[in-house]
Amino acid sequence: MKPYNFILSLLIILLIFGCNKKNEVKENTKPNVLFIIADDLNCDLGSYGHPQVISPNIDKLASQGILFENAHNQYPLCGPSRASFMTGMYADQTKMTNNNVLLRTTVPDVITIGQRFRQQGYRSVRIGKIYHYDNPSSIGTSSADDIYTWDQTINPYGRDKIEEYKINTLKPRQYGGTLSWLAADGTDEEQTDGIGATEAIEQLEKFSNSGKNFFLAVGMYRPHTPYVAPKKYFDMYDRSSIEIPYTGINDEYLKTIPEWAARSVRIKGDQIKLNLESNKELAQEIKEAYFATTTFVDAQVGRILKKLKQTGLDKNTFVVFTSDHGYHLGEHGHWQKQTLFDNATRVPLIFSGPGIKSGAKSISPVELIDIYPTLMSLTGIEAPDHVIGKSLVPIFENNSYKVRNSALTKWRNGYSIKTERYRISKWKKEGKLGYELYDHKSDKEELINLANNPNYSYLLDSLKQEIDLRISKAILKPKGVGRQFEQESYKKAPNITPGDLFDKNGKRIYFKPADE
Repeated sequence: MKPYNFILSLLIILLIFGCNKKNEVKENTKPNVLFIIADDLNCDLGSYGHPQVISPNIDKLASQGILFENAHNQYPLCGPSRASFMTGMYADQTKMTNNNVLLRTTVPDVITIGQRFRQQGYRSVRIGKIYHYDNPSSIGTSSADDIYTWDQTINPYGRDKIEEYKINTLKPRQYGGTLSWLAADGTDEEQTDGIGATEAIEQLEKFSNSGKNFFLAVGMYRPHTPYVAPKKYFDMYDRSSIEIPYTGINDEYLKTIPEWAARSVRIKGDQIKLNLESNKELAQEIKEAYFATTTFVDAQVGRILKKLKQTGLDKNTFVVFTSDHGYHLGEHGHWQKQTLFDNATRVPLIFSGPGIKSGAKSISPVELIDIYPTLMSLTGIEAPDHVIGKSLVPIFENNSYKVRNSALTKWRNGYSIKTERYRISKWKKEGKLGYELYDHKSDKEELINLANNPNYSYLLDSLKQEIDLRISKAILKPKGVGRQFEQESYKKAPNITPGDLFDKNGKRIYFKPADE
């Protein structure tokens, strides 16, 4: 055979067999993770039994998976809570109990959730707020993020930040820590969270095409103050029908709880007036804004989940939905967070995905630090030794199963545990500043402190032993965590509202008017 005929025959053979090979990207069989976290979202959702809040997409997600009715954060403040669940450790172990502390300055050797997925070949992507952000001043930046957690980060910046000067607020030009709200012009896609949802949709499309395994973390900035959402979401609510709680607001009530508990619900002095009958309409306007913003967040969650299904990735993706902590809306005379009451400690927590029973519910006491080991179990990855949380997979298989008897939360010098029925809170070492005891069977609002009721002395003693045991374990240095350091918050610069002008010394000399 002539050389050129041999070469020609070889090419034909290669062409024939080459055409029989699939030219597609090899499908990855390992499960993916879509982690969605809202900011300052309590359990005022339809799936949690709230009669007014409109949350069809979150409710649908709950109907497709398991909803935890008794889930609690480990520190009811953004930064410490997020550092806690991203490392699977308690706040005493992360050494982080304030905002604006960088994770690597307290536990530099820790392996975070996203970092662990990266170590196993996943692509770890953050969109929006996962670690602490000064909200809204840090929108559009990476703020107090951890660069070792991610392969890629995306920082959305929307109309809500650009038009910040239009926002109503109880204190001029104060938003993040002050009640503030706006029924905004424009569309969902123009808002920061709408942009974040669009970015998530684009990422899902890319992962669908590439077949690459992913840990996609999408952090919403709402319903954290300022409560900003397009006007159409406000129109969904009848403001006059929104109830404002008037129990637990007087001095007589405050005398029934320890001093530090009373301080926690009176820390926002300018907001106490909202619980007076004379300010009912203002309180209803603000609470309506929170509900409207919650519904707006729900719509963005719906957009992301719709894309997940359209791509077919839902068949191989576990979805987790939660919040960093709960939120008071006038209960105990308090608005916002930072208490050891159920309003601030309890969070929504939903898992959905392949093999997870649809429509399941659990009242087992669980903690946000359980997310880390649960995701490791679901994806077949070994969790680092420092992870203290417990996998919730046994509860997926048996909804009545309990991984622990109580959920632990710390705030400043107080600790609290919530069992299936009771809450006990202890203030300072050995309870020197007092105890609280609440029976959720008869007092879900936690307004009747039974700690000094002799009829509950035996129960109180038993729960004292339980909370002491929980605290003693939560303060131990975890195996494998590496170095630990105490670190103060970094000094942050004041928020700059777009459109305002300042002199050379940083004094604001011009306020952009809201009607401009």
